[in-house]
Amino acid sequence: MLVHVPGVLTPDDLREFRRELEAVQWSDGRGSAGYLSQRVKRNQQLPDNHPLARKLGERILRALADNPLFTAAALPLKILPPLFNRYDDSETYGRHVDGAIRPISGTPLRVRTDLSATLFLCDPDSYEGGELEVEDTYGPRHIKLPAGDLVLYPGTSVHRVLPVTQGTRLASFFWIQSMVREDHKRSMLFELDRAIQRAATDHPGQEALTDLAGVYHNLLRLWADT
Repeated sequence: MLVHVPGVLTPDDLREFRRELEAVQWSDGRGSAGYLSQRVKRNQQLPDNHPLARKLGERILRALADNPLFTAAALPLKILPPLFNRYDDSETYGRHVDGAIRPISGTPLRVRTDLSATLFLCDPDSYEGGELEVEDTYGPRHIKLPAGDLVLYPGTSVHRVLPVTQGTRLASFFWIQSMVREDHKRSMLFELDRAIQRAATDHPGQEALTDLAGVYHNLLRLWADT
């Protein structure tokens, strides 16, 4: 399941994020990659413990905490603190799969990467290339969203970032451990939740809405780990 979450950051947020990210020293992105990914990863990244990464990451997490679409789609239990990367000068990240478990830097905690997230920080017409390509059942999906928008996709997906041939691509990326581990179960819950919300808007007061909400919460109770 791929979910587009629009407007996570405001235009004012984005201007501030880009201004601060343009002023810092970036590191070689291969430093955080596993031995297989190092062969296909060529980009720049802020270190996990960089003060700016922590500051901006906390603002992203606050914005997501108030985002009902993100919450409904991800059913988050743990979120890895957001990281930041930069692509320019034909930089790319070849075909790879994210590691199943990620440590939270500076702590003994671990996050199971049920969901991957990319939050786009630059307008799509400000750079060429740089699409996120995610392989799914129906073939590769190419994703290049407006600045401030986020895409969620299964952490099990094979994916890559196509080369940036002009301009600069800035993004935040992170992983979510969901209360519901399996993607197909999260998908069913998400579609049921959306259907209930539409029915509540179109046909308010229907007693069946209570029954449907009961089905949703009983499934969540059955499948969720907290």
